[in-house]
Amino acid sequence: KTMLPKAVASECSTTFFNISPATLTSKWRGDSEKLVRVLFEMARHYAPSTIFIDEIESLCGHRGDGGEHEASRRAKGTLLTQMDGVGVDTGKIVMVLGATNHPWSIDEAMRRRLEKRIYIPLPDFNDRVELFRINTKSLKLSPDVDFEHLSKKLEGRHYSCADITNLVRDAAMMTMRRLMEEMDKSELKRRAAEISKTVADQPTTMNDFLSAVKNVPSSINVEQIQKFEAWKREFETNP
Repeated sequence: KTMLPKAVASECSTTFFNISPATLTSKWRGDSEKLVRVLFEMARHYAPSTIFIDEIESLCGHRGDGGEHEASRRAKGTLLTQMDGVGVDTGKIVMVLGATNHPWSIDEAMRRRLEKRIYIPLPDFNDRVELFRINTKSLKLSPDVDFEHLSKKLEGRHYSCADITNLVRDAAMMTMRRLMEEMDKSELKRRAAEISKTVADQPTTMNDFLSAVKNVPSSINVEQIQKFEAWKREFETNP
């Protein structure tokens, strides 16, 4: 999620502010509002700027929820006010982007201010091939590794970008696992340097990836996808 806003900021040549809800919340009265105001003041100072708020639903969930803390309500109100003033000074362009895995939890007032709402679906065949390529750049690969075959293996299994990253990481650990199964703890400690070199020299094979497919399940289920699709039909806007 973070890479897309970074790409937008880079493409538009803007200053990039990567913010998490925890950065803007404080237990001390009034601090959260100050942090939000300072953020936007800095963004205007270094304009043109892009403010990216990850997991924006944590900061801008539905108002009136029983579990909402007073500090969160105040921070939310200040954020909405600051966003209203974003386009006032034409010489100080500030773009606000948010990402969420729970779009239905976002407060309606915030949703209205986020004028463009774009659903990013799970990677398709070509996306998965490219993700395998990107995630294996630092790995030594066996000649039998076939990313297109791996992508076909994942068809219909709802793998996200993060799932594919975890799958590649698991495949890369296979050599280490094999060595650990062959040795006891004392031998592992005694030959640690040798083992590290052996692991580094051994290529990751197609069988390693196929084993990882069995070990690393998708983190997404059909019900979640259906919920996202329903939200998309109701609220998504054209890019």
